[in-house]
Amino acid sequence: MSEVQKQADRKNARNAWALSAPALLVLTVAAVGPLLIILIYSFLLPGKYGNVEWGFSFDAWRGILVSKDIFDGTYKLADAHLTIFWRSVKLSLLTTVFTFVVGFPTAWFIATRPPRWRAALLFLITIPFWTNLLIRTFAINQIIRNEGLFNTAMIQLGLIDQPIVIIYTDFAVFLGMTYVYLPLMVLPLFAAIDRFDMRLLEAGYDLYASRMQVLRRIIVPIVKPGIIAGSILVFIPSLGAYVTPRILGGGRNMMIGNFIELQFGAGRNWPLGAALSMTLLIIVMVALLVYVRFANRDGGHG
Repeated sequence: MSEVQKQADRKNARNAWALSAPALLVLTVAAVGPLLIILIYSFLLPGKYGNVEWGFSFDAWRGILVSKDIFDGTYKLADAHLTIFWRSVKLSLLTTVFTFVVGFPTAWFIATRPPRWRAALLFLITIPFWTNLLIRTFAINQIIRNEGLFNTAMIQLGLIDQPIVIIYTDFAVFLGMTYVYLPLMVLPLFAAIDRFDMRLLEAGYDLYASRMQVLRRIIVPIVKPGIIAGSILVFIPSLGAYVTPRILGGGRNMMIGNFIELQFGAGRNWPLGAALSMTLLIIVMVALLVYVRFANRDGGHG
């Protein structure tokens, strides 16, 4: 490579960095900056009426797992915190699994329709995104509450005498998150199935494979990138959900997002809220690293 070409390459690199500088600055200020503030807050002391006091402390991080007795100063396991974490992870995993169970047949049905029908069916899948998340969650609330559409219909049909208590339970939160995040599972699955070569199914049946063997050894390995992408798109927002657990779970069935809001609000413990926020971020990063690992390993199918 000549010296002139090297200088031209260096000039192009400088120009590229110069053009990227505004976007990088915005990302630094709008994304990294707030995260850095939250990280710093997690190592400070809580103020008496909110905010923080400038004194280095690990109490917030310690408070995630253990709590200090106000009478004798001893530490014990923070059962309430661990229960909230367990509920958040459990409901997020259940939501991810159930959206896959429902979303995979839906995506397969759409992908195997004639081309003129696919656009219309995908259009129907995206309709929920037209409405605000809060409105959709309130709609679920009106269906499953004690005097809602479901219980009213069941009573009028004579199937039950008393309303079935669904609202303000873990099941209500799970149902609401499944409804809200189902399209995020269907769309990546459809994108993966749409590229699937249907001749592979014929080849599998010609080799006397059963339907289950075809599903397990042909379909799933090839569409696995779509499965992983859809799972990540559902699991991560489910883990940090705030609106759906707040409306459908009430104050008794909090998830991590609600617990963080409580610390910055009525709890007036900003360092603990910051430490919980960073913990949630770490969990999300671990989930993304798992996704990257599987995506790289299965890159040949993509």
